[in-house]
Amino acid sequence: MSHSTGTATQDPPLEQTYIDQAQLLCQGSEFLPGGVEGLARQLQQAARDGKRLNIKLGLDPTRPDLHLGHSVVLRKFKLFQELGHQGILIIGDATAMIGDPSGRNSTRPPLTNDEIMVNAETYLAQAGKVIDVDNARIERNSQWLSDINLEGILKLASKVTVAQILVREDFANRYGAQQPISLHEFLYPLMQAYDSVMIDADIELGGTDQRFNNLMGRELQTAFEKSHRQGVLLMPLLEGTDGKIKMSKSYAEHCINLTDTPNDMFGKLMSLPDEMIVRYMKLVGRYTPDEVQQVEAQLQAGSNPRDLKAAMAKHVIALYHPPETAEAAEQAFVDQFRNKQIPDDIPEATLAAGTAYPLLTLIADQGLAPSKSEARRLIDGGGVKLDGEKVADAGFELTGQAGQHIVLQVGKRKFLKLTFA
Repeated sequence: MSHSTGTATQDPPLEQTYIDQAQLLCQGSEFLPGGVEGLARQLQQAARDGKRLNIKLGLDPTRPDLHLGHSVVLRKFKLFQELGHQGILIIGDATAMIGDPSGRNSTRPPLTNDEIMVNAETYLAQAGKVIDVDNARIERNSQWLSDINLEGILKLASKVTVAQILVREDFANRYGAQQPISLHEFLYPLMQAYDSVMIDADIELGGTDQRFNNLMGRELQTAFEKSHRQGVLLMPLLEGTDGKIKMSKSYAEHCINLTDTPNDMFGKLMSLPDEMIVRYMKLVGRYTPDEVQQVEAQLQAGSNPRDLKAAMAKHVIALYHPPETAEAAEQAFVDQFRNKQIPDDIPEATLAAGTAYPLLTLIADQGLAPSKSEARRLIDGGGVKLDGEKVADAGFELTGQAGQHIVLQVGKRKFLKLTFA
């Protein structure tokens, strides 16, 4: 008869190769469970098993454009690809119908299928600016979520309790404040987690606001009796151009989109608060730690932040556009803002001579501001000019004679040449 010795199985010693890889992947990020060591062990075990890890990243097409905030997770996805693992990009055309309630204090209006499909069409081309789309596995979660019947929904909902859902901070805050939470919003983390079950994810990537959703993927994998539970790699959220609110498709005015022209991208990056220079270098640039430390030292020594910001802006632009366009964008910025020149290639609009146009309506209708209320805010802040003169009255009505030209400027970068006929 054999007897157990009671000795626990020892994990094999970690090889330096996988420690180094894990440290690189965890740079600026948090891995659950186990931190750097936990990820290193997962990488080592995959290599010993001759397996490529399934790396999951989901993007919901709730707006047509991806922005630099998305690039933070996309670059991590690309790094896993470069290490030989299988990147799986999930276009959340089904989950987008609900909209991720993470961090929101109100219910998000659901999108129509047509709106989602239009947005989804643009995502792969934009993601391809960062990741290797040709070697990624592309899935749409409507493939499995759209066919779930009532029995499937009940089975999925039975895997989690209301108490578990209400642990999530945004739900807890809204519930405590007696703000409405629609029942369909509770389904979102379940649907996102079910994606992990369906693709057999080994690691899911997300921002820190996705902690609950990503960890729910681990729970569902257990509930559906998968052989393993995914690891979770969480990345910091990138602030928008105001340096305060996270860059989000819900706050378009603060976004730097991957599809922005070099000139627009340069102008937006130059509008960042000086204290955001190093953060942007770390999160959206391809700088070594030594290069980041050098800039930090220069800032502390009193170097001009404007010059360091311009160098960072050109670096970022060169990631998405030909390098020479970054130099041209800097020159256009210098001409426009330092030398007070008006760009040569501004758009034009024709208005009827002798007609009074309320300026608030004109600005919104011409797409120079997302709404009349935002136009009013810009006027009140001195951000609207006609032929270089600030407009002080939000109730101003613009009229012109036949043949007259007026340049309307909204904010620092938006110009429109108005011709009266």
